[in-house]
Amino acid sequence: MESLFAEYVADRSREAETPSGSFTGAAGGAACGDLARISLTVENGRIASAVFGTEGCAATRAACACVCEMVERQSVVEAARVGADRIDSELGGLSPARRHASVLAGDALHRALSAVASSGMTISEPVDGRVLVAVSGGVDSAVAALREKEAGSDVIAVTVKLWADPDTDGTKACCSPEAVLGARSLTHELGIPHFTLDLEGPFREKVVGEFLSGYGAGRTPNPCVLCNGDVRIAAMVDLADRLGAGKLVTGHYARVVEDEGGNLIAAGNDESKDQSYMLAALPPDVVARLDFPLAELSKQEVREIAERGGLSVARKPESQDLCFLAGQSKKDFLTRHGGLIDRKGPVVDESGETLGEHPGHHHFTVGQRRGLGVASTEPLYVLDTDARTNTVRVGRRNRLATDRVRVRNAVMHRDGGRVDRVRLRYHTDPVPARVEAGAGTHKHLELKLDRPFDGPAPGQAAVLMSGDVVVGHATIARQSGSK
Repeated sequence: MESLFAEYVADRSREAETPSGSFTGAAGGAACGDLARISLTVENGRIASAVFGTEGCAATRAACACVCEMVERQSVVEAARVGADRIDSELGGLSPARRHASVLAGDALHRALSAVASSGMTISEPVDGRVLVAVSGGVDSAVAALREKEAGSDVIAVTVKLWADPDTDGTKACCSPEAVLGARSLTHELGIPHFTLDLEGPFREKVVGEFLSGYGAGRTPNPCVLCNGDVRIAAMVDLADRLGAGKLVTGHYARVVEDEGGNLIAAGNDESKDQSYMLAALPPDVVARLDFPLAELSKQEVREIAERGGLSVARKPESQDLCFLAGQSKKDFLTRHGGLIDRKGPVVDESGETLGEHPGHHHFTVGQRRGLGVASTEPLYVLDTDARTNTVRVGRRNRLATDRVRVRNAVMHRDGGRVDRVRLRYHTDPVPARVEAGAGTHKHLELKLDRPFDGPAPGQAAVLMSGDVVVGHATIARQSGSK
């Protein structure tokens, strides 16, 4: 071990400044204060050269020199198989005191590979049987990857990094830097190459930006629908193309069905886990590139497969928070990132009589009962909020019910005559419904419900369905009865 280690310490041939046009990754922060930088130049999907720079101990220099020797002249995909364990093994086995060096070198390499993946360059020509699997570090995506590997597919894994914030608990988020590390470790254990796709910029602009502006305007946005529909899924399909993969595989509980008009999203077999609502905004051309190997499984069956496969995440708890809220309150997030500070305003009844005060309209959503801070002989619910006047209007529950729902920015993948139900909130049953609209986009529509629905919240997604198939989607608008 020491002879191998000494050889890499002495090898200065790959220690150089960052070459022009290269992809560079840097990592640091180890207990000893070491820093590692690895730069890759890529030609036709292969690493033409790999150089490094370090600050710190000899072990970090040896690990970086080792990485550069391992990946140079290899394909980018093969380089993505290299992790801390392989680096450690190549060095002959580092002592616990030096183990940090292989971790730093591995992180630097994968940050450089992330730059390659995020660059838009073609990494590989099409390869028969190749699939790209979205792996978040949770049990569902891990089982999806395992099933593809067991089926004989040429599997590559990708994890998207969407949000990094010191006030967010990254261990509870699906798209944090911590999630990236966990997903990479998991896929390397399965012998699968791993890439990170950095989408923090578009996520911050399109998803978090809409979340903040929505609450500021008195709406209740659904960021997951927007993220899936407009940010991460399409970006991963694009990466699949550039990696030569025919499909993007995810661990969602949903199905892809095909009719005379093409491919559409449909509900998964496990009704309690069905995620078709969250995927409803996906364009049909993107849907056609997706595969959901968990479509027919229950959550319990997925955990059993994970345990049989020896996956370390078999019993990992599910994240319950939005990825950018994990570990912090919505109130604190809105204040820090959106400048929405508490500002007292009136709580009024339907006649406009003031019943009390609230700390800010952005703390309330249509249908909310708790936290109103007013005394009443019967339960009161939020009927509407007015951001302009900072007013919250409340009333009895029966005043929430409506059989007409106005929506905006509707996208109909099929003629409205196909619609027989609509889901107006995640984890609620679809409501029998009708809509008069042709296929295409519509600025405004009105949905006619066959039975009343309590409190459709402005900003939430309305998912239009034919049976269990998603045939359109829209955003719930402020209702005509609102004042």
